Amino acid sequence: MQERENIRNIAIIAHVDHGKTTLVDQLLKQSGTFREHEVIQERAMDSNDLERERGITILAKNTAITYKDYLINIVDTPGHADFGGEVERIMKMVDGVLLVVDAFEGCMPQTKVVLRKALEHNLTPIVVVNKIDRPNARPSEVIDEVLDLFIELEASDSQLEFPVVYASALMGTSSLDPDQQDENMMTLYDTITEHIPAPQEKVDEPLQFLVTLLDYNEYVGRIAIGRVNRGIIRQGQAVAVMMREGGIKQARIEKLYGFQGLKRIEIQEAGAGDIVAIAGIREINIGETIADPNQPEALPVLTIDEPTLQMTFLVNNSPFAGREGKWVTSRKLRERLLKELETDVALRVDETDSPDAFIVSGRGELHLTVLIENMRREGFELQVSKPEVIIKVVDGVKQEPYERLLIDVPEESMGAVMESLGSRKAEMLNMVNHGNGQVRLEFTIPARGLIGYRTSFLTLTRGYGIMNHVFDSYGPLAGSSVGGRHQGVLVASENGVSTFYGMLSVEDRGTMFLEPGAEIYEGMIVGEHNRDSDIIVNICKEKHLSNVRSTGKDDTVKLKTPRIFSLEQALEYLNDDEYCEVTPKSIRLRKKILVKSERERAEKHRKMAESGV
Repeated sequence: MQERENIRNIAIIAHVDHGKTTLVDQLLKQSGTFREHEVIQERAMDSNDLERERGITILAKNTAITYKDYLINIVDTPGHADFGGEVERIMKMVDGVLLVVDAFEGCMPQTKVVLRKALEHNLTPIVVVNKIDRPNARPSEVIDEVLDLFIELEASDSQLEFPVVYASALMGTSSLDPDQQDENMMTLYDTITEHIPAPQEKVDEPLQFLVTLLDYNEYVGRIAIGRVNRGIIRQGQAVAVMMREGGIKQARIEKLYGFQGLKRIEIQEAGAGDIVAIAGIREINIGETIADPNQPEALPVLTIDEPTLQMTFLVNNSPFAGREGKWVTSRKLRERLLKELETDVALRVDETDSPDAFIVSGRGELHLTVLIENMRREGFELQVSKPEVIIKVVDGVKQEPYERLLIDVPEESMGAVMESLGSRKAEMLNMVNHGNGQVRLEFTIPARGLIGYRTSFLTLTRGYGIMNHVFDSYGPLAGSSVGGRHQGVLVASENGVSTFYGMLSVEDRGTMFLEPGAEIYEGMIVGEHNRDSDIIVNICKEKHLSNVRSTGKDDTVKLKTPRIFSLEQALEYLNDDEYCEVTPKSIRLRKKILVKSERERAEKHRKMAESGV
């Protein structure tokens, strides 16, 4: 066993929006990795368009910095619960973690999840209390919360002796004293090199390399990223690939890359403990082992938590199909979904009896929404059904997923929020009043109860509420109906273009979802009804002209502002008998059965089947 004293491999883990990516920015800038006049954009590690727009990390990414004589490999991981599959893989690559905790918010649901993964892999933790300059920061209480969390997760004695660094990633400062910040990140660098163990690896044994991340380059093809567990890997070397299905294929390392800042640099060889990227092996997948062809030994396959939510992805068959998208066939849809499986280990795709429909399962609404948004930007047209939780049968008993829900609300909104959660079968676990007008409430709630709840929650709290949730466990089925939409919808009666006059005539019936002049088709949902039933409306009708002179009174009438849905809001709004039509330019809601008479017939059959007639 050989210790590579000059290498440190760490992952940065935290709850969403606690400052991981901003912290990596500062570590990169202050390490001297970039040239003096080199321009570095904010959140440099969030390279994906969606990541930059939403301000969250979706894909795990790695970088490397040099500090004194040390090479520090850093992996930035997602903080959102739906991308936990990315975090789980990363734990195989590193020897320690920086647990970043907000100095005001403290421990949040995902903090517990990611810390549990780190402790299970016996990684060495360093706690970074970030945003120490934030008003109402409470570092000593937050450290007590973190310690309680370590004890709850049964951390070892050595893990309980974690060092604490107080930092402001935004200002680029850190120190060991919560009341006094140094002007740089040197304290954090020194803590990493002092406390994170050097990789202890077997350099003289046969090669083993576990693929934990995948990238793609149009010149060299698929790129496998991971850590050399033992042995030495060289450019041009012949290797054996131990496939997930159990077979072995021969391959050659065409290119070998190390990391420096945000760049990949070509290297000739790397030893055990190094994190490197490999090009030249076609059809390599996450979780596969690259080994010595003379002694091929596979590393344990990565275990990933099971998905809890599923949706049906269908070929777009609306009257507007093929107008706006580039890829519209079932073959292209199937190819794209199977391609996603190669890089997203937490996703599942199952084919159905219909060649035009696929059941896609993921870790949550955001997980699936990001996939749909990416496909939409690539030119795909598709339809998706309402998200549904995955029901399991355990010992003959039906069970559904439950979530741990943590919310911060103003005191005056607390009653309304608790009442709304009660109707969704939530059970309160804890309530903490911070004394500053904000109350923290903790619940367990069936995952079904959270589908579509965010919009209602923001309305109840007037936008001041903060809601976070994470998968807790499977439990007994909580009644037949939990959550869901209570309002009916306005359904278009014919194909055409919406007119001002037509929309004005039905405006008192509810809220419209589109502007005058929008193209619509029969069966498309054009608004929300004031009551709990659906009604058919004609918003394409024109005002009949007559030979009587108009007074011009219509010129002064204004329509109410329509409610325009984002993709997430549209998916939350869906009912069981509806689809969301997604194209590169539009998001439309529609009934599964477009024709009114056919819908009524199907509803009659459904009621007869339920009553056993």
